Amino acid sequence: MSQPSSAPVPLERTREQTIQQLCQHYAVDNLTDTGLEERLDRAHAAGSLEELRSLVSDLPVLHAAQSAAAGSHLPATGGYNADSQVIVGIMGGAERSGAWAPAKMTTVIAVMGGVDLDLREARFAPGVTEINILAIMGGVDIVVPPGVHLDVNGIGIMGGFGQKGHTDAPADGSAPVLRISGFAMMGGVGVSVRLPGEKASDAKRRERLSREAAKLASGRRSLGS
Repeated sequence: MSQPSSAPVPLERTREQTIQQLCQHYAVDNLTDTGLEERLDRAHAAGSLEELRSLVSDLPVLHAAQSAAAGSHLPATGGYNADSQVIVGIMGGAERSGAWAPAKMTTVIAVMGGVDLDLREARFAPGVTEINILAIMGGVDIVVPPGVHLDVNGIGIMGGFGQKGHTDAPADGSAPVLRISGFAMMGGVGVSVRLPGEKASDAKRRERLSREAAKLASGRRSLGS
């Protein structure tokens, strides 16, 4: 009588791991858009472990630093944050970027000028950070890192006030809260979510990876039902 073989690795678990690896390779530019699409389609259709393993066997080994870069960014907190500050761009411009500490309440005024706030490397105060904006015939651009609870509410009259891109709510309930509100007339306020050093096109790629992860999770739930 032959001995029973050891339990095989579940196909769906290997499929999930393979898709995660492909997404990480895409995030560090080891795969093009077309290459990722092709391999994801093959991963979803694969019926054996050999087919799944072949999808990553020809790709370079991901180092720990690359895997971390492909993951989520946690915003820094702590240090000194003033209670309030005012940033003004009137017929001119103002900019904040790098490792700066926004106040707990920041008032931004842009009149026939522009203000650029890059919060990706900022050190947030614990709890709620508020940015209140007045833009008249001017513009305010705010770049926010993933990993904060983001709340955007504003009014645009003959102008715009909105968020570009999206971010999932952080799993950590103690993550900083960034509340952006205000008023724009004949001007615009734009809020985008990007990682440090990430371009707008890179952010779209990252969001695409998130959609793939959601698609995978939905497929697993369907198989389990």
